[in-house]
Amino acid sequence: MTQRLPLFPLGTVLYPGLVLPLHVFEDRYRALVHDLLARPEESRHFGVVAIRSGVEAGPSRPDLYDVGCVATVHGIEPYDDGAFDLVTTGTQRFRVHALDASRPYLQAEVTLLDETTGEDTEPLATQVLALWSAYRAALVGPEEAIETPDDPTVLSYLVAASAVLDLTDKQSLLEAADTADRLLRERVLLRRELSVFSVLPSLPAVDMVRTAVSPN
Repeated sequence: MTQRLPLFPLGTVLYPGLVLPLHVFEDRYRALVHDLLARPEESRHFGVVAIRSGVEAGPSRPDLYDVGCVATVHGIEPYDDGAFDLVTTGTQRFRVHALDASRPYLQAEVTLLDETTGEDTEPLATQVLALWSAYRAALVGPEEAIETPDDPTVLSYLVAASAVLDLTDKQSLLEAADTADRLLRERVLLRRELSVFSVLPSLPAVDMVRTAVSPN
């Protein structure tokens, strides 16, 4: 069953469970925030879809991927100049079926995607966790151990969100059929990245935990 969802195209991928702060200043997305404010707090949702080509701002419509993630709004801070800061969290994936440009911002007819686990997720999760730990150590050096989730699905999204990958790989992980498929893809990607590190050991440290504010 499809439903209508406001869209916020971005040059990044949002995953379920990921916190995404946004600074909203463009007129069309100010209109989106005003429409969200008119709703009950529990109904303040919109869809984040990664941009395949084009730009976030500007008059032309960007080329968007077909699969995105619902963003649930937890906080809205207005500014005197009409801009807003939003705090959102990714909740559920969706597939876009049709776009609607009748509002200042894009809307879409979407189908929400169920979260399924697939087979052999426990051994896959163990392998991916080991590769991810080695990847973090290679990328940022020795550091204190961090708490890792026991749930394979949560782990799969944590790895997807924190790994430094290009947009195509990031989107591929969002579109994975189920948790097992995502973990399989991450196993391949992490092994690939670790092989690169073995050839180029001196890489600049990257903060894999901080999520930057994304302007529209």
